[in-house]
Amino acid sequence: MNKATIYHDAPLSHQQWNELDEMVVKTAASQLVGRRFIDLYGPLGEGVQTVTNDVYEKPELGGVSLHGEETELSTPTRRVNLTVPLLYKDFILYRRDIEFARALDNPIDFSPAANAAQQCALLEDDLIFNGSDRFGLEGLMNTKGKLTHIRSDWMQSGNAFADVVEARNKLLTMGHTGPYALVLSPELYALLHRVHQGTNVLEIQHVRELMAAGVYQSPMIQGKRGVVVDAGRQNLDLAIGQDFETAFLDDENMNFIFRVYEAAVLRVKRPSAICTLEDPEGNE
Repeated sequence: MNKATIYHDAPLSHQQWNELDEMVVKTAASQLVGRRFIDLYGPLGEGVQTVTNDVYEKPELGGVSLHGEETELSTPTRRVNLTVPLLYKDFILYRRDIEFARALDNPIDFSPAANAAQQCALLEDDLIFNGSDRFGLEGLMNTKGKLTHIRSDWMQSGNAFADVVEARNKLLTMGHTGPYALVLSPELYALLHRVHQGTNVLEIQHVRELMAAGVYQSPMIQGKRGVVVDAGRQNLDLAIGQDFETAFLDDENMNFIFRVYEAAVLRVKRPSAICTLEDPEGNE
């Protein structure tokens, strides 16, 4: 797609558009947390505004027989339609800055686009972890049917590892065998970086041995909370209508307005594949 032709009013050449798009995608990828362990479904198309989601509320085992004459269907408890919201952040490139770069044959400073891409990435993770009240969407931290574990005091060595083991065991009891991912608020993540009592290694290293899909932190998880997820596609995915894209909007007061945007929604298929680590004091 030649954006220089499509957005002929924008002051960018084909090469400059490519540089801008590359920066936006690279910046977003470096910031996104949910996509590091959640499979993607799509892209479905920018015009797709709803997507179906089959929810399986109870674990099911397959059938056992001599000839397989009995049918054992895996059927969803319910099917819901989810809105696919548009996530975006706008930025401005000033005409004088562009003309200055052109006069000296310098590259254009696209740092405003990088900032917009970062903010858009944070929006996506906020949608993944917390959902959206406006669109009636649930996130990993508040989806109905998830498991919970009230964590202990992580200031005490070994407690963090014990809590993660307990959360994993709850998922195993429900038939979710991993690989598991752990995502923590920044405050809890910092507490993992202390020597595990009786060993010569940090506690996070022992936790990583259990969490094969990774251990992460996200500022979108508020308070002293976290979540353990069985990261399989059978449990959840991120439906993508339009992946990260940059568009030219308009010129205003001789300057140029652009937009970084995407369209995405989290689909939780098996809520019991999620176990949140809750603050014993009930803070969020």
